[in-house]
Amino acid sequence: MRFLANENFPGTAVTALIVAGHDVVWVRNVAPGMSDPDVLAWATRDERILLTFDKDFGEPARASALPSTCGVVLFRMPMSNPGDIGSRLSNLVTSRDDWAGHFSVIEPAAFECARSCNALVRIGGRKEHHRVRTGAPRSP
Repeated sequence: MRFLANENFPGTAVTALIVAGHDVVWVRNVAPGMSDPDVLAWATRDERILLTFDKDFGEPARASALPSTCGVVLFRMPMSNPGDIGSRLSNLVTSRDDWAGHFSVIEPAAFECARSCNALVRIGGRKEHHRVRTGAPRSP
């Protein structure tokens, strides 16, 4: 998959995605300080899935009517253990391949999900309880 990692996306997660064979561009390395509208335009132009912790992308993503070739994944998760953040985020992102064309939110599922799942994914308004694989991410 092709990703554009926003400035606030952890470097360990960027590295984990690259090691898993994904095409990842990190805004922090290429264009630090770029405005949110420009980042969204970049993801659209380059047909990438934008990965971000920045809630400010919600309205612009909805207003822009994302094409089917790009998407936005907003993470609303606390990152309490820095040691596993890269693999945890990489596993969440690579556990599915239908991010394009949607504004999606990944958040903790502690209050809405049984013990068998650990994330709640909202894709285009649909809520899905989601269990993230604990093994290695699948190949792109």
